[in-house]
Amino acid sequence: MVRLFFGALMLIVIQQSTIGGGKDDGVVVDKAKRTVTIDAKIAPRKLPHLKGEIYPLEVIACWEHPKGQKAHETIVTIDALPSKVHKGLVELGLKPGTPVMGGDKQEPQGPDVNVYLDIPQPDGEMRRVSIDKTMVAVGTGKPFPKSVKWRFTGSVMSKPDPNKAELAYGADLTGTLIAIFPVTDQTVLQTSLSMQYEKYMKLETKGLPKEGTPVKLVLEAPK
Repeated sequence: MVRLFFGALMLIVIQQSTIGGGKDDGVVVDKAKRTVTIDAKIAPRKLPHLKGEIYPLEVIACWEHPKGQKAHETIVTIDALPSKVHKGLVELGLKPGTPVMGGDKQEPQGPDVNVYLDIPQPDGEMRRVSIDKTMVAVGTGKPFPKSVKWRFTGSVMSKPDPNKAELAYGADLTGTLIAIFPVTDQTVLQTSLSMQYEKYMKLETKGLPKEGTPVKLVLEAPK
């Protein structure tokens, strides 16, 4: 009963958060192809306020600096509301699972989703690349494991103001859409990796176009 109530509450908040515009543009749901496509840009790996320091990747997509809390450790930036992407995945028939934050062995749960980048080519065509092929280990160049799953966990609900009872979709407060490690539960997708992997999987981007290049982030629900 508690789980059903929480789910209903989250759906109401998501519906309310996508009314009236705001950061909710650039999301296209294609039920025939079972995809949610999000406008994105290749993120900078160096931010001026961090004096050129490069941080290992912890997320795949989030809002840009300064609104995005993980903008210094992401592959792409987006403008869309994470809750609108959540809503799009639900429209494809997926049900969110359970996000995780911290804990060495606890694994995020939810239906598997394929994650791709559509990258523009010189001939005007788009090349679709599985997201795992865009990351390698820092120093060694070891590829990101293909066995890692991407899961629609959905976000926790959070208080925008700790002194008030009002709840909001947590990912809409941080701007984080996809997390590689469970460093936050205010996100829409997480991987099958528990937090123990964050200690030694230091990741960098590979083979991507220059900073600011428009790309498409594609989430596909397997048939």
